[in-house]
Amino acid sequence: MSFESDALIVRRRLKRRLGLWRLAAIVFAAGLVLALIGTRDALIAREHVSRLTVEGIITENLARDRALRRLADDRRVRALIVHIDSPGGTVVGGETLYRRLRDVAAKKPVVAVMGTVAASGGYMTALGADHILARAGTLTGSIGVVIQTADITGLLKKLGIEAESIKSAPLKAIPNPLEELTEEGREATRAVVNDMYEMFVDMVAERRGLDRPAALALADGRVYTGRQAVANRLVDAIGGEAEARAWLHSEHDIPESLPVEDVRVRRPGEDVLGVVGRLIGKTLFSERLTLDGLVSVWHPENG
Repeated sequence: MSFESDALIVRRRLKRRLGLWRLAAIVFAAGLVLALIGTRDALIAREHVSRLTVEGIITENLARDRALRRLADDRRVRALIVHIDSPGGTVVGGETLYRRLRDVAAKKPVVAVMGTVAASGGYMTALGADHILARAGTLTGSIGVVIQTADITGLLKKLGIEAESIKSAPLKAIPNPLEELTEEGREATRAVVNDMYEMFVDMVAERRGLDRPAALALADGRVYTGRQAVANRLVDAIGGEAEARAWLHSEHDIPESLPVEDVRVRRPGEDVLGVVGRLIGKTLFSERLTLDGLVSVWHPENG
């Protein structure tokens, strides 16, 4: 009896091991099939139109830059449609994205489609496209640059607090909320803002085919509806993605039947904790509070 029991236990163990090996083989085979499918898709030149979505506050994004560089060299990508729904952001963020889009446009057509808002740095981004579309009710324009600060020295004195800065030169760390802004500091700051403003106006004049006086007249910081932007030649036409596909077909012979694939921008080492951290950050703090330096962003609450 003992021998039969031992044999039964051995057989059961062998069956369990065999079952585990079968499961491992199935998993391996499934992984191999998926890998082959992915390799096949990578090898087959499946032509398509890419779609890049630009939302929220625009800042520098190295992962997005890399994705756009790859896209520019990808022969399967026939064109790029950029959906913009942004009040702007940092000047460097808008400038960098503009230049990356111009790099793509050197190799394939780029169309910008404006959503609810495409103002300030959002409009700067749109200037990187060969053709700009907006909805009739889109808010765009707000062409300009700003540095914001606050003088809280009076409040600190009322609280019995005296701020002191030891600096290497009078214009170091200017503007600074902890000290009164001198006329010299104000002029130095204004010169920085004006320099970037001139760059923005140059972009508008060059990309929209306007002479400089006309561009300056439009660049007084105001926003325009999509209809007003078309009338002022800041935007080419009213429309959305369907109109963008129609323009690509009529001007560049790109079939409207081609599929559209979203550009996937992934940060190196991106994981669940990183995503959760960003979501918590966006929930607790306004994105605008994280901006520093020169910004080109529309603040509707500030008038």
